[in-house]
Amino acid sequence: MFLPINWHCDVLVVGSGIAGLMAAIEAAEAGCAATLMTSVKLFYGSSFYPGTWGLGLIGPEDRADQADLVSTIQEVGCGMASQEMAETFVDGIQPAIEKVRAMGVRLRQAVQKDQREFIPCFDHKGRDWNGIEFDSARQVFGKRLEELGVQILERCEVLQLVRSEGRVCGAVVCRQNELHYLGCRALVLATGGYGSLFRYHLCTEDVAGMGQALALEAGCSLVNMEFMQMMPGYISPAPKTIFNEKTFRFVHIRRNDGGELLPPGAETDRLLDLRSGHGPFTSRLDSREVDLALFRAFLEDERGVEVTYSDALRKAPPEFITTYFDWLREAKGLTMDDPIHIGVFAHAANGGVRIDPEAFTGVPGLFACGEVTGGMHGADRIGGLSTANGLVFGGKAGRSAAASCLGTPQPPEQCAFEGHSCTDPAGTLRALQQLMFQNAMIARSETGLNGALERLDALEAGLNRRPSADPRAIAGEREITARLTTARCVLQAALLRRESRGSHYREDFPHQDPALERQIILRKENGITARFSDALP
Repeated sequence: MFLPINWHCDVLVVGSGIAGLMAAIEAAEAGCAATLMTSVKLFYGSSFYPGTWGLGLIGPEDRADQADLVSTIQEVGCGMASQEMAETFVDGIQPAIEKVRAMGVRLRQAVQKDQREFIPCFDHKGRDWNGIEFDSARQVFGKRLEELGVQILERCEVLQLVRSEGRVCGAVVCRQNELHYLGCRALVLATGGYGSLFRYHLCTEDVAGMGQALALEAGCSLVNMEFMQMMPGYISPAPKTIFNEKTFRFVHIRRNDGGELLPPGAETDRLLDLRSGHGPFTSRLDSREVDLALFRAFLEDERGVEVTYSDALRKAPPEFITTYFDWLREAKGLTMDDPIHIGVFAHAANGGVRIDPEAFTGVPGLFACGEVTGGMHGADRIGGLSTANGLVFGGKAGRSAAASCLGTPQPPEQCAFEGHSCTDPAGTLRALQQLMFQNAMIARSETGLNGALERLDALEAGLNRRPSADPRAIAGEREITARLTTARCVLQAALLRRESRGSHYREDFPHQDPALERQIILRKENGITARFSDALP
C-alpha cells in the first residue's frame, strides 16, 4: 500500500526520555520545527521509571578530573568503550549539567559528599554528584517544549523508518488505531534500551528494543549488545522496585526454606561489603558470587530470597541510603523494618546503535542518542553516566539533526508500506521473555545460548505472518518482530564472546580473554551477522 504524508517537520524525535527531550529542545533552539513522539506518554521510559526516586547524574569534578573519568570509563568498561566516544562524552557532561541547571531543573546535591555511598557505582572516587528530581524535570522540560513550540505526539508507535534515495525521511506510525506517515528532514532515535525483552525487568514495558531493530533495518550497525546491566530488584512487596545496592553491607539474606544464601562468616561479609559498591552484576569482581547465588536461588524459586536489614543500619543510616528510604516510605509505604524479597532483573543496556561523536549513525538523515546507542560505555558502566549520556548525546543529536536539515528537500508526499498480522504476538512475547530470563541473564553458556537461538527460530516461524490492513494487528506484528530481532542480536553477541567480561558472564568461559578485547559489531547482511571489530575500540 502507499500512505500519503500526514505530517511533516524538520526534525522528528522518537522517544521522550531525557535523551529525546534534550534532542527536541536543542533542535528547536536551532530554529527547526521539531516534533517529539512517544509510544506511551511524555516523560516515560527508563528515564522516568517509577521504581526509583529520581535520576542519579555524575560528571567530572573539574577540568582536571576529566582525564581520570575517561580512564576509569575504560577500566570499568574492560576496554569495550570507544576512546574517542568516551573523551567526547566526558568533555560534554559539565556543559550539559549547566544547561539543565540554567533551565531551572532542580538538582539534588550531596550534603555529606565524602560518605562512601556517594562514590558512583563501580567508581574509585567521588565525582560531581547530582540528582535530577522527577517532578522538577517534568515541569521544566514541559515548559521549555511549550515555549519552543515543539509538537508532542503521544501514544504514537513507530513501525518503520521511511527512506528515500538512501536517506531517512520519516516514519510510519500507528496512532489512535490508524496508520500515518510522518515526514521529516532528519530523524532522531531515542527509544531506549531493551530491558523488557526479559521476563523480569526494572524498566517500563516500552523499553523493548524497537529502535535497535529499526536502525538495523535502516542499515546501521549495533555494538556491545552482549553487555546488559542486571541488578537486584523487589519481587515483593512493591514489585519491580530497584533495590538499593548500598545496603548490601547491612543485610541478612535467606532462602525461602530458611537457609542462608551464602555461608555466614568473614568471607561473606567481605563479599557483601564489596557488593555494596555497585548496583549491576559484574563478572570482574569477587562480588559476582553474591549475584550468582542470588540468581540461582531465583531460578529455583521465583519468589526470590528474603532480605532483612541490620540494627547498625537502623541506628545510623548514611545520607544516600536515608534518601532512598525516605522515598520508599512515601512512594511504596515501606520502611527498613519491612522484610522484602528480591531477585535479579534486567535493567539497562550498555550497547546499542553505533554512533559517532556527533550522534550520527552513518545513515543519512538518521541520528540516535541515549540508551538506544552504544560505544560510549563498555562492559560495565559507572553509575550516573546513563543520565549524563542522555543529556550529552541527546543535545548533540538535536544539534546535528538540525544542522543536517540545511539544504535537505522536503520528504516525499507518499511512502510504500506493507502491513502484516501474526498469530498470538502476546504469547510469543511471553515465551521470548522467559527464554531470555533463563538463558541470557547473568549466567550464560554455549548450550543455553544455542538453545535460546533455536527456540527463537521456532517463535519466528510460528508467527504465521499474513497481509493485513488492520492497524492494530500490523502494529502488533511489527512490535514482536522487532523484539525478536533485537533479542537475536543479544544472543548472537553473547554466543560469539567466549569469555567473561564485565556484565557478560559465561559459565563455560569464566575468565577474561585478552585476545577478545574487541567490540562485537552486528549488521543486517542476508540475516543478522555478528563479528569482532578489526581493531581495538
